[in-house]
Amino acid sequence: MDTPGKKSAARSGADWPAHVIPFAAWLGLIYLPGSPSGWTYAVRSVAGLVLLLAWRPWRGYAALRLQNLPLAALMGVLVFVAWVLPETHWAARWPALQEFYLKFAVLPWGRVPEVLSPSPYAPEYCGWPLSIVRLLGSALVISFIEEFFWRGFIYRWIIARDFRSVDLGVFSRNAFLITALLFGLEHDRWLVGILAGLAYGALVVKTRDLWAAGIAHAITNFLLGLYVLATGAYGFW
Repeated sequence: MDTPGKKSAARSGADWPAHVIPFAAWLGLIYLPGSPSGWTYAVRSVAGLVLLLAWRPWRGYAALRLQNLPLAALMGVLVFVAWVLPETHWAARWPALQEFYLKFAVLPWGRVPEVLSPSPYAPEYCGWPLSIVRLLGSALVISFIEEFFWRGFIYRWIIARDFRSVDLGVFSRNAFLITALLFGLEHDRWLVGILAGLAYGALVVKTRDLWAAGIAHAITNFLLGLYVLATGAYGFW
């Protein structure tokens, strides 16, 4: 007869591909021929959505608790502000500080990043349908793929290989910091990426609700996309 520990380990063994495969596929599709472009991002978005729906990493998680929505929304807005603020005209009042940020807090290190012109995601270049797909893919697909991978799997896997036995509300300093660091280094804006990882991770630990982090992440990405389309700041895309 199986013991509860064996059942939990078997469940974790069955669940990890659902958390990992959509994320791995998303990263792999970065190397599509012609990337970056509007159509390659559309392919990644559709493939990511199909894999999410096929693997359903949310199985076994509690449903979103509505009382967590205000905090999730606030966190999403705050991360968006932190993401764009250092590169705004307001921050340009301190040009030396802004240049230091762009050289050393944005990859690659040591030089101010160049923006592709024209941007492959600009509607005047790829058309509004592909620009909208870019916006929705970043908000509704990759945000949830990343949350199930980083906060649902990696954070708990660092604590215990039988990751599904680890409650979402458990706090481990080392796992928390390592996950935020790796999450930040996944992004070109690594410093604010780490801050975002800390924010989304804290939201999960506080609420024990992975959906809250997914919604916060989606709000951040959606606001960022609107900002890009409204201002032409395509360096964020």
